[in-house]
Amino acid sequence: MTQQPRHDDERTRIREAMDRLLAGAPTVSDGSLTAVALAAEAGVHRMALMKRHSDLKNTFYERVRGETAQVPESEKRLRETVTQLRKTIVNQKAEIEELRQQVTRLTLASAVLTQREDIPLRPTPDAANVIPFRPPTA
Repeated sequence: MTQQPRHDDERTRIREAMDRLLAGAPTVSDGSLTAVALAAEAGVHRMALMKRHSDLKNTFYERVRGETAQVPESEKRLRETVTQLRKTIVNQKAEIEELRQQVTRLTLASAVLTQREDIPLRPTPDAANVIPFRPPTA
């Protein structure tokens, strides 16, 4: 039961830190509108904000979007990552298609080369089938 007053105090400090950051008047942090800055401004550990007070963190991000018309830094980074991953997917799909075409071409080339080995270029002469041009002289 001793934990509850401490959590209430943390929640109060987080709410006050939210107001300061959104007002543009940080006292401890760098003033960025991130969960890390909010935790530093409130004087709580970052993981405490993420785990115990995730509802306040979400409220902070909602207020950032609503009051400042800004996208939070974490969301910007995620959007950049998503854009890079989409480019990577497009490049990999193109590479896979190119490799599939190359496999098809190599399979066809292998079939042609294999078939050529089965068919001799010149018929081999059979001894019973040979007719000399001149009769042998004795």
